[in-house]
Amino acid sequence: MHPLLEKTLQIKQQLNWSLIFGVSFFLAVVIGLVQITTGVSDWLVENKDAQIKHLMVQGNPKYTDEIAIIRAIKKADLTSFFDLNVKHVQQLVQDLPWVASVSVRKQWPDTLQVYVVEHRAVAHWNSDLLLNQNGDAFEAKSNKLSKNLPQLYGPEGSEQEAWIAFQQFDEMLKVNALTLKSLALSERFSWQLWLDNGVRLNLGRKDKAKRVQRFIDVYPRMEKRADAQIDAIDLRYDTGLAVSFKPLQEEQLQNKSKA
Repeated sequence: MHPLLEKTLQIKQQLNWSLIFGVSFFLAVVIGLVQITTGVSDWLVENKDAQIKHLMVQGNPKYTDEIAIIRAIKKADLTSFFDLNVKHVQQLVQDLPWVASVSVRKQWPDTLQVYVVEHRAVAHWNSDLLLNQNGDAFEAKSNKLSKNLPQLYGPEGSEQEAWIAFQQFDEMLKVNALTLKSLALSERFSWQLWLDNGVRLNLGRKDKAKRVQRFIDVYPRMEKRADAQIDAIDLRYDTGLAVSFKPLQEEQLQNKSKA
């Protein structure tokens, strides 16, 4: 046989074997996928009635009772592991007063994990609400709240501004052994501060930090009266300040004389 013809036949045989191998591999893959799909389908049919039987509450919530969380979760349809809407469960738990955020995860075969993050209350807001560490207002009550939370007041929408200002003033005053107890922002955005010693500071609407610093500089040198105590200090002047006094009660006078 001619060498060229022989070479051509060899190449043709190799191509045929490659084609056969390729087709066989393709058919094997298709058959495997069909079997896997059928197996998964049968498995899903067999387990379609799998229910949530275990609830795991994580995050160590302090103010939200675990029973309340479980009660909220059970408002959802827990009869099907696969059909359970985790977003619905998440919303049900997040609607609880103290809950700031929630993550929900299903764990096969019958467990639901719920991780709860609560608000951290840092101040009272307008007497009936609370502020969290981000300056967001929320409504919640608890007998576990600290008795020393500051009282902040202001128009709706000014929560974050009021909380940022409180932190700034509180830091300035603490350095000088003074404690800020309360803050109020009026509708006209005029600021007032109350210290734990009963002194009220009127700051007005501008140069708030400068006026607080002016008070800090002057307060240690203020003349103390035996028959009265400082009621308010008006710092709404470009320079200087005005001080008003209130008379001491009889009990306060007796305590002062004993001291």
